[in-house]
Amino acid sequence: MLKDTGTALAEIPFIDLKAQRHRLGDRIEKAIGRVLDHGQFVLGREVEAAEAKLAEFSGAPHVIACANGTDALYLVLLAKGIGPGDAVICPAFTFAAPAEVIALTGATIVFADVLPDTFNIDPAGIVTACAIARQRGLAPKAVIAVDLYGQPADYDVIEPICAEEGLFLLADTAQGFGATYKGRKTGTIGDATGTSFFPAKPLGCYGDGGAIFTADPELDGLLRSIRMHGQGTDRYEHARVGVNSRLDAIQAAILIEKLAIFGEEIEARDRAATRYAEGLADVVTVPTVIHGATSVWAQYTLRLGGRNRDAFISALKADGVPTAVHYPRPLHRQTAYLDQLTAGDSLPVAEQLANEVVSLPMHAYLREETQDRIIASVRRALA
Repeated sequence: MLKDTGTALAEIPFIDLKAQRHRLGDRIEKAIGRVLDHGQFVLGREVEAAEAKLAEFSGAPHVIACANGTDALYLVLLAKGIGPGDAVICPAFTFAAPAEVIALTGATIVFADVLPDTFNIDPAGIVTACAIARQRGLAPKAVIAVDLYGQPADYDVIEPICAEEGLFLLADTAQGFGATYKGRKTGTIGDATGTSFFPAKPLGCYGDGGAIFTADPELDGLLRSIRMHGQGTDRYEHARVGVNSRLDAIQAAILIEKLAIFGEEIEARDRAATRYAEGLADVVTVPTVIHGATSVWAQYTLRLGGRNRDAFISALKADGVPTAVHYPRPLHRQTAYLDQLTAGDSLPVAEQLANEVVSLPMHAYLREETQDRIIASVRRALA
């Protein structure tokens, strides 16, 4: 049974890493101690063991650990030779990492709108994005589909579009690792998957970390070379241009211990999400999960509609309830990406969501009495 250390309302954590740390006891110290004792701090036995356990958990044949979740996406684009003259499609309503890595390759971004219920990429936008890219003389090469807030994108619709359009499908499951889609686990969907182990993620380490999942053995070999300065047969032969994106052994050791309890934590997060929905669905728009899918609830995100979000946030803050807005400005409106393309004249859903969404505290150690107080605060603020 999951346990919570318990805190007063004024100290409610948005994500309670301390409670998880308390549950793991001295297992983390012992795991770190083993690394300190053998002294192999970059890659090495813990990283190999973490890759193997992640492969076993996800069902992916190949797992390549790397320095962070952004690199997990970037390395794949490098391995596929994406560059100037190419177009890569990604949703406009998400964190900046997918857009960032596309821009870093020199390719052109085409932002697609998202669905109003799941917040994930609208498959119809992928088709429009390909047409617009070709009109501009660009070659559509890939789509990065984000599993936003913890649930997978609608891959049964996306995959045939990618096959028809000749697109490489890269799934960004930084927020969705551990979720399932119609019997498939994230990490086994698409041509490759990238994830993040940033501490706030459902499965996080105590620093930066990431991993790539694929069934393609050739891609696996390329990625292992690229993450190590393009290493060839030995560390001083460089077969290709690469980067330095290696996971350190201490973070891998921590991940191994956290992965051992991850399944139980996913179940606890889902119970908390169900409890939120039961307490709030009659007063506000609560999240929707695709039929046949599960979410790991990286965020529990409400839509406030036309209500004043700042006033709502202030009311909850006065009750000691923290909130977060993921994300207050869509990517196609960000200064860094104003020169990129959009799939259509406007992306109305992304822009509307940016004005409406707000996330509540969500983690595996959320006590029922604490959650009841959060629900009561939300209801008061919306009354």
